[in-house]
Order: sequence, then structure tokens, then C-alpha cells
Amino acid sequence: MEKKHSEIAGKERGPGPGCYELPSTIGFTGHDFTKFSSPAYSFHGTISNYMYCIDSSPGPQYHIDAKLTRFGRDGTPAYSMLGRMKTPKELFQTPGPGAYSPEKAPPCNLQRRAPSYTMGYRTHNRSVDSVPAPNKYHLPPLMGPQVPNKQASASYTMSDIYSTGGPSVDLAKTPGPCRYNSTDPNVYLTRQPAFSMLGRHSLPRDATKKPGPGAYNPEKVSVNKARAPAYSMGIRHSEFVTPLVINVAD
Repeated sequence: MEKKHSEIAGKERGPGPGCYELPSTIGFTGHDFTKFSSPAYSFHGTISNYMYCIDSSPGPQYHIDAKLTRFGRDGTPAYSMLGRMKTPKELFQTPGPGAYSPEKAPPCNLQRRAPSYTMGYRTHNRSVDSVPAPNKYHLPPLMGPQVPNKQASASYTMSDIYSTGGPSVDLAKTPGPCRYNSTDPNVYLTRQPAFSMLGRHSLPRDATKKPGPGAYNPEKVSVNKARAPAYSMGIRHSEFVTPLVINVAD
């Protein structure tokens, strides 16, 4: 009697998503009846030259001005600049506003005329007029004590340097303020702490040269070993084998 073994459920492989064939949702023939179909359009074939000769109407390539609307022409009035035309000699030339001088005409409606003045030359009588001009008058100055109707402030004068007995000549030989020296407070008060600043000292260091990480060659182990370690690819184990668990965390 043949012994039956139970099959592992993980070995049973079902069909993938690509194995299922659902009805298409594109087109009309064979469309999925559970989905709504959109309207379908077809491209007509090219008509013959005979049909084109019969129907030769233009396509939708009309040049319509952008200012034309269904209510009429839109936009502001447009004007153009032309050259000045020659005026015929036989036509009457109307004078412009600058050709008239209404100020020269006498008043015709009893209105008063505005005062008018003229600038004439100096007469002989004005030359003997003894009235002084405005620039002949001089007002008294406001600086100094010579103002008759103003209160003057104190005024000072600067004289020259005296050779004998002047301020610059020190007859008593009195020392000035800069000749006195200020006493150090540490002389008559408690002496303050004093500090000094020394130079920077270098720390003692080892002057021997140390090799860096790049100076080592760990792959060259033939000095103390037979050869460098090598690795190989093992066989593929079954994914259904239970791993060996030794230490189980509580």
C-alpha cells in the first residue's frame, strides 16, 4: 500500500492576475456589459476628386475682424494722418484766431477799458529832482554799541600780545596743572591684586610618526597564514524548512 504524504500548501501556486481575461471596456463589440460605454466615432474615408469638384465650398478659414460682433463694429473711432494738401489760390482763406487784435478796437458797448500803461523815457524835469533814491538811506547796524535805540550787549576787543607783563609772560614761574603727578592709590590704600600675562606654552607631544589607516594592508595575510580567506556560495535551501531556534527570548 502506497503511503500518502500531505502536500505543503505553500507549494501550490495559483494563476496570476494576467491569467484572468475580463471583457474589454474599449469599443462597441465585446464591451463589458457591466460598464457604461462612451459614444463611439468613426473616421470617414477620403472622398474622391469627383465629389470634391461638386462641393467646392471653402472650409472654416474665414478671416473675421476681431472688432466685428453680432451687434456691429466694436471699438473707438479711428483716424488717419494725411499730408497737407495744397490750398487752391482761388479759394477764400479764412483768418485764424491769431489774426484778430481785439485790444486795439475801441469799446463798442460802453464798457470801461482796462488801465494801460506805457514805459517812456526820463524827462528833463526829473533830472533836477533833489529827492534821494531809496538806496540813499542807511539804517544803523544792530551789531556793536553804536545803536541809539537798542540795548547793546557787552562788547570785547582783542589786543595784541604784550612783550612784558602779559599773560604769556610768567613772572612768578608758577607751575601749571600738568606739572603735578597723581599719587598711586596703592601708596595710601590697600594694595590691589596684580596679575601678569605670560606667553602661550605648547603641550608636550610625541614626535614619533604613527602610521595611518592606509598604511595597513589587511588583504596581504600570507606572512602568517597560508592564504587569504575565501568565501563560496552554498546550495539553495528549501524555504519551507523550519529554522533552528536555540535561544528563545521570554
